[in-house]
Amino acid sequence: MKIIAYKKNLLFYKPKPYNTTMARAMLEYTKTVLGKVSFDTTLFCKEVQKAVQRLLPYEIEELKIFILSLVQQNPELNQCLIYLKP
Repeated sequence: MKIIAYKKNLLFYKPKPYNTTMARAMLEYTKTVLGKVSFDTTLFCKEVQKAVQRLLPYEIEELKIFILSLVQQNPELNQCLIYLKP
């Protein structure tokens, strides 16, 4: 935030616009982590749960596509898809 005015002990802040670059970076980081933990179903499911809490709705849709490609390679990860359903 940036201070734009100071008047009689009151501060007025100009809010920063939403940072889409940071949101994109979180999605890419999540994909990297999920790829690395795909050997362990329990750990993978925990990471999917965390991702659903942190990501925006349109990012979750992108994440579903990524996870479906991982499930094709590792069918045992199929049980984690329940965390992606609304």
